[in-house]
Amino acid sequence: MKSFPEHSMMKCNQGYIHSTESFGTVDGPGIRFVIFFQGCPMRCKYCHNPDTWQPNQGKLMTVEELLELYRHNEKFYKKGGITATGGEPLMQLSFLTELFRQAKEAGIHTCLDTSGIIYRESKKDEFEALFCVTDLVLLDMKHSAPDGHRELTGQEQAPVLEFARALETAGVPMIIRHVVVPGITDGKEELTALGHLISGYRNLKGLEVLPYHTMGTKKYEQLGMKYPLDGVEAMDKSKAHEARELLLRIIMEDRKKSIVK
Repeated sequence: MKSFPEHSMMKCNQGYIHSTESFGTVDGPGIRFVIFFQGCPMRCKYCHNPDTWQPNQGKLMTVEELLELYRHNEKFYKKGGITATGGEPLMQLSFLTELFRQAKEAGIHTCLDTSGIIYRESKKDEFEALFCVTDLVLLDMKHSAPDGHRELTGQEQAPVLEFARALETAGVPMIIRHVVVPGITDGKEELTALGHLISGYRNLKGLEVLPYHTMGTKKYEQLGMKYPLDGVEAMDKSKAHEARELLLRIIMEDRKKSIVK
């Protein structure tokens, strides 16, 4: 069995989990066991999981308990694995790393769905320990511009870009995810800027453009919260397809120019 490097931070065997999904099909390759981590510093206006925002809530679970749940349906995960999503899994960095470390020792493919917002250069060693046991990252790019990112999410953009560069340096494959929101991230100028922003990453292996939907509005009502994008209609899937085609053209053009240079 392959051995994995020990990391310097103290191992954490318990974490706060919002919920799990046994047969995820949109959270990485194959059929996956999806773990929703509790806690998130982002306040994305289109977030459909506001019940995952508050940290230190949910169910306190151990790595062993989660892996045991995985094993209940292990035969279905032959071409899949485990995906950590949220919320924001990086808020529980040491627990996430220990989960992925034990998963990799068991031969399980690991995928992280994240905004990268927690990344800090001062914790570089701790993040590198995570990267060593991460097979794939689904990175949510919310907006192409710092001001737009701040307005849409309530957080600065810089840590996200630093995280993407750290992934590139570590050689961790990355798929960019982008939600196209009418009137916010669907304009040609915004999409063009985003295409230029992500085209240079050597570890970019895929691009998912997701149409904005309103399926989370009921949760806001149940939580007594006002939905920030009330009145904005869901986007047709064809519009998201067009946005993806535009992004791909820009990425390919940028890469051709870099080769010529």
